[in-house]
Amino acid sequence: MTTPATMTVTHTLAGSEPGDARGRAPLEPPASPRAVPEALLRGARGLCPACGAGRLFSSYLKVSPYCPDCDEELYHHRADDAPPYATILLVGHIVVPLMVLVEEMYRPEVWVHLVLWLPLTLALCLSLLPPLKGMLVNLQWALRMHGFDPQSAEREGPPDGVVPVVRAVRPIR
Repeated sequence: MTTPATMTVTHTLAGSEPGDARGRAPLEPPASPRAVPEALLRGARGLCPACGAGRLFSSYLKVSPYCPDCDEELYHHRADDAPPYATILLVGHIVVPLMVLVEEMYRPEVWVHLVLWLPLTLALCLSLLPPLKGMLVNLQWALRMHGFDPQSAEREGPPDGVVPVVRAVRPIR
């Protein structure tokens, strides 16, 4: 059965009349997309996903609650255990093939393996962990995950002890 071109179809919500907006959230425009590749590159360099100028970390792996340059809220991130897992995966794929290659080609003593692979593994883990965490935090920002979307139900206030950044404007004299 086809619908004639002049026929109009109206839908009403159960319990409301047409035009009645009670109980419904106002329609807000969709959020503008954020560039994922740019956010990932900024995260690998430890920079703010929004402005690319402020530092993402306040210490080795501690994410700043706010960007010091643009005041972007960064405390919404949920990096948890993903950066260590990604680091273990990457380092394992680098070190294990090299270890097998050296063993098959040279058959060194066990102490040589320990001297070679333990420092290399430690250095790779410590150097890859901050960029991977930065990339994950910035990916969450770019995809508006875990409260990075102002319209999200997951959005929460700053953690205890963190004061929201309010920049004072100098009076004009």
